[in-house]
Amino acid sequence: MKRSILATLAVLAATSGFAQSWPTKSVKIIVPYPPGGAVDVVTRRMATKLQEQTGQTFFVENKAGATGTIGINQTVQSAPDGYTLVANDTTYALLPHIFKKLPFDHEKDLQPLGAYMFAPMAVVVRNESPFKTLDDLLRAAKAEPNKITYGTGGAGTMPHFASEALGVATGVNFMHIPYKGAGEATLALLGGTIDYQIASTPGVIGQVKGGKARLLAVSGDKRPSALSNVPTFAEAGVKGYGVVNFTGLWAPKGTPAEVGARLQKEIATAMASADMKAYAESIGAEAGAWDATTFARNLAERTAYWGKVAANTSFDRQ
Repeated sequence: MKRSILATLAVLAATSGFAQSWPTKSVKIIVPYPPGGAVDVVTRRMATKLQEQTGQTFFVENKAGATGTIGINQTVQSAPDGYTLVANDTTYALLPHIFKKLPFDHEKDLQPLGAYMFAPMAVVVRNESPFKTLDDLLRAAKAEPNKITYGTGGAGTMPHFASEALGVATGVNFMHIPYKGAGEATLALLGGTIDYQIASTPGVIGQVKGGKARLLAVSGDKRPSALSNVPTFAEAGVKGYGVVNFTGLWAPKGTPAEVGARLQKEIATAMASADMKAYAESIGAEAGAWDATTFARNLAERTAYWGKVAANTSFDRQ
């Protein structure tokens, strides 16, 4: 018994020491989507900041496919040592509602570590679009149901559900055109293949600033300072549409708590910095950080919320 206790203490001491020294080598962050979308853009910025703060390399590896589940499952199967993480957004809360069966346990196989960069969802049209306001778009959709098209990174993604939620809230029917990723959907928008897109502001802000796209409305309770000329959904006449996207990091189940605590601290430090606050403002987002407890609670709430949306959305579960 004494030897067993001593052995346990030795393991705990070793784990604690490991956590305190983490990271001692490169950290991989899997982005389960193609390059160019909001999760990819924001995660790369966070990776750069974490690298600056810790002195170790944080790099992004894109593993796209199956609404993010390929990259997520790769993370689940990785060693729980803090050197493989996965990034995602609100889409993670949708997964139980769009798949008949997931290759991992949605609630247990990943540990939420921290969330940051809270960005509104926006209705985006190309600059040459005849729709100058959200009301213009909705009137056209009501006049000809299923003619106005919108694009997303695929059926069951958060932009898909957000677009369907807009349809439910306004009593209109749009035509969904799925693409391989959010970036591809944006290219289709700019090329005139689709009429509009609902996207997180970080993924489209560059096109807006470049004069190639316009925003008709943004979610949230107030206009972002960088988008002060864009009305909120409420101001545009759509009440109760409060979808706000976050970006977060998860680790495989069993990752040492001390490693998670260290990463939460680094995320909070990053989001309190002047450059990250300025970056958040520049992409129409709000700088902030959720610790693991707050993150887990919000995930549970949002998973329940999107379940209700899914019940009113027509799509084939994968």
